[in-house]
Amino acid sequence: MTDDAPLPTEIGEFLTHLAKERDLSPHTVLAYRRDMTEFSTWLAQTHGDAGWSWEQLTRTTMRGFLAHLTRRGLARRSIARQLSAVRSFYRWMHRDERVDVNPARAVSTPKLPRTLPAWLDQTQATTLLQHAATRAQSLAFTDVRNLAMLELFYSSGLRLSELRGIDLSDLDLVTQQVKVRGKGRKERIVPLGDPAQRALRNYLVKRDALLAQLGGGKLARGAVFLSERGARISARAIQHAMSGLLDAVSEGGDLTTHSLRHTFATHLVDAGADLRAVQELLGHASISTTQVYTHTSVDRLKKVYRQAHPRA
Repeated sequence: MTDDAPLPTEIGEFLTHLAKERDLSPHTVLAYRRDMTEFSTWLAQTHGDAGWSWEQLTRTTMRGFLAHLTRRGLARRSIARQLSAVRSFYRWMHRDERVDVNPARAVSTPKLPRTLPAWLDQTQATTLLQHAATRAQSLAFTDVRNLAMLELFYSSGLRLSELRGIDLSDLDLVTQQVKVRGKGRKERIVPLGDPAQRALRNYLVKRDALLAQLGGGKLARGAVFLSERGARISARAIQHAMSGLLDAVSEGGDLTTHSLRHTFATHLVDAGADLRAVQELLGHASISTTQVYTHTSVDRLKKVYRQAHPRA
């Protein structure tokens, strides 16, 4: 069964519920579709197309599915995500009174390794921003745009999808803030630093000139960040642009566009920012998600110790 193959009716209705009632993003709904396709395909292979019902599935069935994913060589994080999708599906089924129990609740989530996200230290961040600023001196549209995107990523800690989705109506350079739409379409207001504001002002001049040059046609006049053809810039193009800049400071090649968000949060926490405030800025639903950024430098911890402990 592929992503384009027909799914069981209940899964189709569940996906509609996610898109229409919960208002999840198309990207998130597609991820749920892939996970539920994997589950229903496995059920058909092990039980036959007509040899099972949602009500009959048990904890043993769920364990069998997890064993199947393990044999496929999936990482623990991927297995945990698929189990979460099945749990969400059964919660919806239970609320809709289609099943009496949720067998996925009785199965433990695989323990995930605690990994620290890649991020840039202060020296790397400065080098990166200087490199982008030097390139922007060419006054080429893409170089000026890429500097504005980089400054905004670092200044405001946006997700890639949030930056891509910014419209002109969301941007207020006078009060230096921008409205973004995060996960679950939740809106929040985040501040802009002075360098980001300047970079954006310079870019908007280039953007307006590009649109004037292109003239008519299907141009994304409401979008802030554009391609050279006047369309809203794609996620892949943003990744490509940021990767090209990050190569200037990344020796191991482990830095990604998302590393800029991690860098934003890490530098705030290292400077003593309240974790709750960082949570609000990042748009995290839970403080536990933000706590990963407490991996502050040993030097700062030693400084705090020397300042606070009477016998330091």
